Formats: sequence, C-alpha cells, structure tokens
Amino acid sequence: MSSPPAYPGIRISGCWALGAEGSSAESLDRLLPPVGAGRSPRKRTTSQCKSEPPLLRTSKRTIYTAGRPPWYNEHGTQSKEAFAIGLGGGSASGKTTVARMIIEALDVPWVVLLSMDSFYKVLTKQQQEQAAHNNFNFDHPDAFDFDLIVSTLKKLKQGKSVKVPIYDFTTHSRKKDWLLDMKIFVDTDSDIRLVRRLRRDISERGRDIEGVIKQYNKFVKPAFDQYIQPTMRVADIVVPRGSGNTVAIDLIVQHVHSQLEERKLRWDMAALASAHQCHPLPRTLSVLKSTPQVRGMHTIIRDKETSRDEFIFYSKRLMRLLIEHALSFLPFQDCVVQTPQGQDYAGKCYAGKQITGVSILRAGETMEPALRAVCKDVRIGTILIQTNQLTGEPELHYLRLPKDISDDHVILMDCTVSTGAAAMMAVRVLLDHDVPEDKIFLLSLLMAEMGVHSVAYAFPRVRIITTAVDKRVNDLFRIIPGIGNFGDRYFGTDAVPDGSDEEEVASTS
Repeated sequence: MSSPPAYPGIRISGCWALGAEGSSAESLDRLLPPVGAGRSPRKRTTSQCKSEPPLLRTSKRTIYTAGRPPWYNEHGTQSKEAFAIGLGGGSASGKTTVARMIIEALDVPWVVLLSMDSFYKVLTKQQQEQAAHNNFNFDHPDAFDFDLIVSTLKKLKQGKSVKVPIYDFTTHSRKKDWLLDMKIFVDTDSDIRLVRRLRRDISERGRDIEGVIKQYNKFVKPAFDQYIQPTMRVADIVVPRGSGNTVAIDLIVQHVHSQLEERKLRWDMAALASAHQCHPLPRTLSVLKSTPQVRGMHTIIRDKETSRDEFIFYSKRLMRLLIEHALSFLPFQDCVVQTPQGQDYAGKCYAGKQITGVSILRAGETMEPALRAVCKDVRIGTILIQTNQLTGEPELHYLRLPKDISDDHVILMDCTVSTGAAAMMAVRVLLDHDVPEDKIFLLSLLMAEMGVHSVAYAFPRVRIITTAVDKRVNDLFRIIPGIGNFGDRYFGTDAVPDGSDEEEVASTS
C-alpha cells in the first residue's frame, strides 16, 4: 500500500511493513517501471493491495477522503515515533500476501509497504555478468545496503520523508530517481515455497526449471537455512501457513490498531485559542503597510454585498501586493552589471538557489497566478488539508511537492488563517521534507491573532506575512470581523454550516 501518490519518496504516519527475503523480496510495484518483454535475471512482483483506500480520483489528482490527522503536537514537533513492522520469511512464503491482508484490515490509507529489494547494492560489471547466468547470490546479506536501510528506517520513525532507491533488475543498479516495533515471521512449508517459486519464476520471469532449481539449491536454500530461519527466534509473532492463518493476522491487526490509537494526538482547540491571549505579536510577523489603497481594497472584499467579480478582482490586487512585499524578505547579495551605456551598476541579486510556491488547497491556489506573475519559472506544489468536523483537527489528504524542495525558499500560501491549525500542518509537512524552518514564508491575505501566535509559537523561525491581522476568532473559529469563507466567495460555492474560515471544504476540480 502506498502513501498519497504524489509524495516524493515514502512518507509514513501510522505503520509500515518491510518485506525481508530469503531469496527475492517483493518490490514496491508503484516505484518500479514496467519490465520489458524478454528474459530478465530478476523481475518484480506486485506489492500493491488489491483493495484501494478511500479516495477520489480526478484527471489531475488523487485525493484521500480519509485524511491523515496531526502527527505532531502544538509545539510543532513529533511527540511519538511512527509504528514499524518487520515481516520476514523464506522465499515465496507469502510475506507480501500477509502484509497486504494486514494493511487491508487496518483500513488506514497512509500505511506504506517497503521492500528490501529497493536496497540491493549496485553490482559491478563482473557481478552483473554473474547475475545474468544465475551465479550471483542475491540471498546473502552482503547483497543489501544495510547502512542505507538503517538510515531510512531512522528517518521514517522520525516522521521524515525519505527517498527510496529504485532498483533496476535488468542492469542491477539503482535508478537516479529516487528500529522495528513489531517483528513477524511467516513460516511456510519448504516444499510449498519451492513449488510457488518454480511457478513464479517460470511463468512470470521466463526461466527454465533447471535454472530455477540450480539457483534454489545453490543460493536460496542455504541462505534461508543460515540467515533467515534463525531470525524466527527473535520474532514477536510467528505466522504458520502464511496468509491462510487468518486468526494470527486478526491478532496482529488488533495489536497494531491499539498501538496507533496510543499514538494519536488530540488537539484542544479551545486551549490553543486561549494560549497566547494578550501576548504581543511576534517579531517574525510582517503586515503590509495599511495605506489608503490597501485599506480601500480590504473594505471592498470584506463587504458582504460585494459581487463575486469585484471580490476576485480586488483580492488579486491584494495578492500581488502581498507577494511583492514578501519577496523583499528573501536574501539578496551585491552584484555588478554593465548597462547598455557601458557603465557599471552596483545592484542586488537573489542569493538563494530557487523559489518554490506551495499552496494550501483550495483557497491558497488562488494566489498562484500572482506568484507566477512576479517570479519567473517558479515551481509550484500543493497541499490539501481539511478540518475534521467531528474533532476540529486538520487532516492531510493530498500533497504534491517538487523534487529537491529542501534547497529552496518556500512561499506557503493560504488566503485566510484563523486558528493556524492547517498552516501548522503544512509547515510540518515542509519540515518533514527537510525544508529549513527559516526558509519558509507563510503568506495570507488575512490572519487572526490566534493563528499568528499558534504558528509563531510552534515555528519561531517561519516568516509570517499578511495584509491584515484581525483580533478575534469566534466559537466557530471564524475570524472576526473577518472576510467570510474566502474559497466560497471566490469560487462561488455554497458555504458549509458551522465551518471555520480556513480549509473547511476542498475543491476536487
């Protein structure tokens, strides 16, 4: 089961399963390209769960209807590590099938299945020749990059995004794209495993019986006896008969559910609202100067009688001013250019690598044209966060971020911020993708003091930039006097009763 499809690398919030192999691990189907026809030394098998998680698919996006709740506290830090499951057993013992059954029974969309196949070492030319003749031992521990495995597990446990290598079984190299809480051993009779392997390698991998048996006797069985079977002693649970043992799988699922429940964080929105009352606004906040022009545009867009066309027009004007103001906080360095008259001009140039905009759907998406208008070739990412109407917590449903975003200055855009809950989640996502906190700029047309304090308290180095700050948030978490629901007024959609001003509904169009 994969995490939300646009995630760079593999994200984790609930639990994950690592398929350990006696001979060949089932690889991540979604990470490997289709294997061409013809004989190949090794070929992947699927590790996708047959039943898909709750989601909405459009021509452009896949949006999870069961969002991921906060994995961090009001300080913006992860308070509990992610839950990890290690799944081991012999070749063709049914590890992937057991993992699928566990994931399907958990019914948690953000569970991820990893395979040790992704962590094979890159073979030398000589080793590639051996592999082409079934003479390379892929079943020996030395075939795996355990340093990379350990570092990946540590980052996943910390809730960080990671880049999982994509192993090419044709060239036996990694493609350029790029700790356990519970230990399970799948115990299946050796004769059954051999029959499954014969069937798989002959029908799916184009091999002959002689080659399969040769590899099995020379590498697979000795590796299982020496390295895999002894791990049964340290397993927390042994599953005899593999996927046929539904009782054992049910017990595993019950235990994982209880562990995930213990890891849930409950946000007290009332406490969040009162935590920073009467405190001065943080120094990281910058408010666009309230000139008569700016105040005049606010008057128009705050007026409930303003038509949708005028609301859009003057909102766009404010967005452009806000973006221009925000760019003045980027780092600049001295530079000298020569004018057409042949004279030197001592000026300034941007001192960073690149600027990336990230919009919090759906209202934040309306700020993208203004950013593109002033930042040439800017990259754009999106995050969809909705408020759970039962718990009041934000939930992550979708994200798509550009590659190597950690090197960029990131302009995070949302049109209104009331409690700051959604903005905090978006900032946490960026931090989990290794974006430095002081390179994040949160931009909003209108913010409540509560939202400003919440974000600044959790992330004191994030620059907060807005055109206005209102004093209060009411019991329904609406900004007072406010602007209403920006998304509904901009897109002409109906408001949801009792919703807050920010991220209460999301457009899937």
